[in-house]
Amino acid sequence: MTDAEKVVHVVDDDDSVRRSVGFMLKTSGYRVRSFASGAEILKESKALEPGCILLDIRMPGMDGLEVQEALRSHGVPLPVIIMTGHGDVPLSVRAMKAGAIDFIEKPFEKDVLITAIESGFAVLKRADSGREKAKDAAVRLQVLTPREAFFAEREAVPWGEAAGRVCAEVVAPYPPGVPLLAPGERITGAVLDALQRARDEGARVAYAADPTLRSVQVVRG
Repeated sequence: MTDAEKVVHVVDDDDSVRRSVGFMLKTSGYRVRSFASGAEILKESKALEPGCILLDIRMPGMDGLEVQEALRSHGVPLPVIIMTGHGDVPLSVRAMKAGAIDFIEKPFEKDVLITAIESGFAVLKRADSGREKAKDAAVRLQVLTPREAFFAEREAVPWGEAAGRVCAEVVAPYPPGVPLLAPGERITGAVLDALQRARDEGARVAYAADPTLRSVQVVRG
């Protein structure tokens, strides 16, 4: 994400603050959206562009803490940076405990603002990366549909040699709480170990072609 693609949502009831902060951000290459109250940004919470939220702690009506809580309840996962006045540090600490990633005290210099904003985008980048890794992992694990795997040509392989193969049967321990194997999933060593431990500890293994877990059915090839 380039600076030109980075959006900062500025929430402050003071028009002069919105204009001065907006100017500092725009001249640093960011795109800025301004809101005069918490109610304004909440109205658009479902359609907010990914970015950082720069939120004033003291505003009439809903204060920053209330807006922060409302954003979370609306399912807005964007990083929040609190703007605070002198003497509002205890409130800012409460905001941090509630999930804000940083706070800056007014009046602040441009470099302080940019450092805080960039820390927010770093959090956003890590979150995006985590979601992509989870998505990739799901794609790698589910390589065939259950129906395709169940009716495919299959073979039995030794339990200890099954990691990396595509499962062709259901292996489910009882009681639940232990990972199971399902048709179409890429078998991992961690799941094999968990199932073996569960059986050794007395769990009943259901549906498996070999309930002793000495072998497992996999898609041939």
